Amino acid sequence: MSAHATGTIAVFGATGQQGGAVVHAILDHKARVRALVRNPQSDRAQALAARGVELAAIRADDPASLAAALATVEGFYFMTPEANGLEEVEAEIRIGTTLVDAAVEAGVPHVVFNSVFGADRESGVPNHDSKHSIEEYLRKSGLRASMVRATAFMENFASVMAPSLEHGEIVLRLPLPEDVPLKMISVRDIGRVAAALLLGTAQAPGGVVELVGDELTGPQMAAAFGVRAGLPARYEALPLSVLPNALDRAMFREFAEAAGSPADLSAVRAIEPATLDLAEWIRVTGWTAPTDVAGV
Repeated sequence: MSAHATGTIAVFGATGQQGGAVVHAILDHKARVRALVRNPQSDRAQALAARGVELAAIRADDPASLAAALATVEGFYFMTPEANGLEEVEAEIRIGTTLVDAAVEAGVPHVVFNSVFGADRESGVPNHDSKHSIEEYLRKSGLRASMVRATAFMENFASVMAPSLEHGEIVLRLPLPEDVPLKMISVRDIGRVAAALLLGTAQAPGGVVELVGDELTGPQMAAAFGVRAGLPARYEALPLSVLPNALDRAMFREFAEAAGSPADLSAVRAIEPATLDLAEWIRVTGWTAPTDVAGV
């Protein structure tokens, strides 16, 4: 592949949050994108087509359709569906290995796999270990490959991890000890880093980029929201038992254990200098304090 890719970049998962961020970042560079989609007529697929994205209809269980969709591309980004149970973990591995086989058959010059932090080892978290298995399969394929290993998404603070406003105070509650820093990244920056690798404007040292945009303890995260709201803030650590299933509990245990692994925030910023820390994410997304529960 040339130092700077000028051909088409294929994206699997383009209609999702992370794949969509990759598409957006590639289009920002005026490069061509081919989205591998199951249903080209879906609203999300048609929205991509309206932006000039080429649509290639595929079936994830049909290697021939995948290899045809990857013909002549200069780079290929893929992620696998997030698994929520053991059967889905097995399906995730099947999809991932099938995609790798298709890339081998098509002779794709460079593959970027959206993995997870800590996937260099088996962690005991089923939907993390699935990424480890796919990484190992990709390494053995002979393809030139880069792994981008995502940490917790900052976007979760707009949904499942959202702070509340209680009696004039911002309150953040997570099943994480208050002295344990959480590694996190914005979805926007996942897309930007992956795009830079695919387009050849950056390299992944050792074939891996650990995607960490910020690393803060619970009280520090709460304080960041409090500063934005202009209100006092506090953090409450919750027990893991509040989580609805064993998979989520295993994931938060892994978040806590990951705090012991060093994070090189400069590595991501060397590729994407404008990588968001949490305070910047809060600002650029326009986060505002929710309605005070005292007034409900």
